[in-house]
Amino acid sequence: MAVHRYGAEKYGSGGLLASSAGRGWSGLSAELRSHSDGVIAWKSTQPATEISIDIRGNGSVVTRRGGGIFERTVAERGTIWLSPAGLQEDFVDLSDPVPRILHIYLPSSHFSANSLGVDLDKSVIGSLRYESGFQDPLIVGIAYAVESELQTQTSVGRLLAETLACSLAARLIQNHVGPSPAQAFLRIKQEGLDRRRLSRVLDYIEVNLEGDLTLDHLASIACLSRFHFARAFKAATGQSPHQYVSAKRLGRAKALLIRGDESLVDIALTLNFSCQANFTRAFRQVTGQTPGQFRRSSGQCDESRQGLGARPAFENSI
Repeated sequence: MAVHRYGAEKYGSGGLLASSAGRGWSGLSAELRSHSDGVIAWKSTQPATEISIDIRGNGSVVTRRGGGIFERTVAERGTIWLSPAGLQEDFVDLSDPVPRILHIYLPSSHFSANSLGVDLDKSVIGSLRYESGFQDPLIVGIAYAVESELQTQTSVGRLLAETLACSLAARLIQNHVGPSPAQAFLRIKQEGLDRRRLSRVLDYIEVNLEGDLTLDHLASIACLSRFHFARAFKAATGQSPHQYVSAKRLGRAKALLIRGDESLVDIALTLNFSCQANFTRAFRQVTGQTPGQFRRSSGQCDESRQGLGARPAFENSI
């Protein structure tokens, strides 16, 4: 069953505020809906994992039954409900109207070892919990990004959906499987980032050293949560993300200084510093020289004596 058809059959055509139907999204599908009070009866198996997030919050009591589990939750802003694929949900009962709920539908293909880049046992992938009323800042952040794209379509909507789908699947496996979420990522925690994802992240950093490199964005490049990405990156490289970027930016700064055709203020702005003074302070902390001193001495001193250093001073973006 097509996911958008499933959403219409489960919730009806009324109350649909926005939809990803017809936008070419392949990573996930999404619907922004308002729901009136009353019972939503549904006697069929979930064709995809459904994550519902309360965007506004109004205190409605939400009662659900699925897979033999009965749950009751008070809807607040950022409250999340999870319904795994393959589970039969019997009904949802709302005590009051809920004005703004985002429903994200994630296909089962995103929970495969191929998609996640991790050798996960199928029993772990199939153990997502039917869960109500929890909070997860990362999932809520993804929901707001999806809602924003639904409301104001951009040229990179499909890329955004694919990226967020990977992060969302990894997050659900990381934190919302039973009985032991820690076991699901044991292998990747031990080994760090796999070669394919590490190469993708390092290539991106190299190309975008002069841009705004944030931890959230690098984690999305690797299709991991920011928390797991930081640990896995350090396991793979021996450095935290900000230490690695700091060292790479220091190398770029030295190359620009040796080349000698850009002013110090231009180099500072190129490397994303707010001013020349901050650049000078960071450069001197690592090398023991100001950028000007390094430029003057670069023709006479072997670069190995300039102190590449491991101390992360170029940390303005990460």
